[in-house]
Amino acid sequence: MKRAVVLGGGGNVGIAWELGVLAALAEGGIDAREADLVVGTSAGSVVGAQIGHGRDPRALLAERRAAPAQPSGEAAPGAVPQDAAGVFALWVSATEMTQAHAAQVGALALQARTMPEEQWLAGFAVNGWPGWPAQTLVVTAVECESGAFRAIDRASGVPIERAVAASCAVPGLFPPVTVDGVRCMDGGVRSGTSADLAQRIEPDVVLVVAPIGWAGRGIHRLAAQQLAQEMAALESVGAKVRLIEPDDGARAHMGNLMDPAEALPAADTGYAHARRLAAGLRAWWG
Repeated sequence: MKRAVVLGGGGNVGIAWELGVLAALAEGGIDAREADLVVGTSAGSVVGAQIGHGRDPRALLAERRAAPAQPSGEAAPGAVPQDAAGVFALWVSATEMTQAHAAQVGALALQARTMPEEQWLAGFAVNGWPGWPAQTLVVTAVECESGAFRAIDRASGVPIERAVAASCAVPGLFPPVTVDGVRCMDGGVRSGTSADLAQRIEPDVVLVVAPIGWAGRGIHRLAAQQLAQEMAALESVGAKVRLIEPDDGARAHMGNLMDPAEALPAADTGYAHARRLAAGLRAWWG
């Protein structure tokens, strides 16, 4: 049986929530490290790189809990609020995200004032990932100028730190990252999940863990619309898809997905939620 795990975008809070979900699932016998393919978008690319290298999500969650509490504050140093607001206003104005609209967002991303690209990349280098993991990992990004989608993996020759930094480069908040000579931004511009990439392995089961897509407005609206299409396409070819999205407890901490102070509370609510789901998913996971 072929299994895929799709980890969606969702900022600092989304990373923590995903770790909470995956930790509880692992306790319940559903270990994402057993998947044949992991698709990571933005926040999901960070989590995907960690579990791809064999890190136990339970240990990662324990490290989060043991770390000093983080105060609310500036999560995107160097970003100019007016620039970010302009990017997001254009982003959410789409009725459907097309390559042309992504290119318009990318044009503003290239103009936005943020921290230097080198500083942004340095923040990912400290993870010390030893190259691409043995587990098949696909990381998403979008080219700023063309709006073209990039699915980056081991075969691409792109260093994993650079690929993940590009996938996390939220336009207007963080600098586009140069990949093969092309400036790239957050893969979430195209889709909050890119679950359609799971079709690469013709999976029997697909677990989608999606921090965004529940609010019915703004980026959430686009993410939900795109995910529904992706899930329908997977199910049309016989894949059994299960979606985990934030419950009401987690949503209370997701007003600002970049707020470091909300990360641990979101992780704990994700953990509690997934513990309730694990027993019902165990047989499906196989």
